[in-house]
Amino acid sequence: MTAYAELRAQLETLTTEAFRPELAEIDRLSTLDIARTMNAEDATVPAAVAGQLPRIAAAVDAIAARMSRGGRLVYAGAGTAGRMGVLDASECPPTFNTDPAQVVGLIAGGPRAMVRAVEGAEDSKELAAEDLTALALGADDTLIGISASGRTPYAIGAVEFARGRGALTVGLSCNAGSALAAAAEHGIEVVVGPELLTGSTRLKAGTAQKLVLNLISTITMIRLGKTYGNLMVDMRSSNEKLRARARRIVALATGAPDAEIEAALASTAGEVKDAILVILGGVDGPRAAELLTASQGHLRAALAQTR
Repeated sequence: MTAYAELRAQLETLTTEAFRPELAEIDRLSTLDIARTMNAEDATVPAAVAGQLPRIAAAVDAIAARMSRGGRLVYAGAGTAGRMGVLDASECPPTFNTDPAQVVGLIAGGPRAMVRAVEGAEDSKELAAEDLTALALGADDTLIGISASGRTPYAIGAVEFARGRGALTVGLSCNAGSALAAAAEHGIEVVVGPELLTGSTRLKAGTAQKLVLNLISTITMIRLGKTYGNLMVDMRSSNEKLRARARRIVALATGAPDAEIEAALASTAGEVKDAILVILGGVDGPRAAELLTASQGHLRAALAQTR
């Protein structure tokens, strides 16, 4: 069997690559009917994710434990899967005030692959090893390999390399019994079924990956004390809109008048979490910073020390 024939045979076994004859004439439908069909397909994705929630929760607890020791969260994937990882990583600094090096997204082929396909990059386990070597991946870090098919060499190679370094590993795919999930300590397989366009895994599979990564990064940050209730108290006020949001968050958390909020933010150099502690704990800015450092950034624990 030729390499091409072998690959074709492999693809034909994947749910994400399956052909749907009932949609063979979708191009003849009205635009509204196509939109309704796509929307109905998308509506099935959350249920598929729900079936993996226990596995997702177990992975989050393990990730949070590593990150609380200073470890990093690293995503690795190719194509759409890689872009989903880079997107999630890039949103963590403004949302949770993380260091850009704390949550990292790797895409096969490097940054240019975000906007233009880099042919062949996904087929290289060696490239994944090179990328992770450059990051100096270590035992306190977590590597999440992302691949709709669950067979992408770059994602599998990343997981295998990470396990060899003692890092925590998670494999996120959209096919059952995937090689990626088997290679990782935590396998998450969100089986969304065949795509509307045969093999176009930027559709349901991409949506599923986005939902799972939202769950992983958001809940991990909650566990790390990056929120107070459902308020983003560790957000970075880097523009006027975010500065206005910072004032609103302090107001929602404390119920304090505007003047007191402005004074608290001024005394903490604009740090939202510190300002809330100043108001609710009755301490000054430097003391708020000390208490938060002692409580590893957990606002509730810091507040308990003021009572």
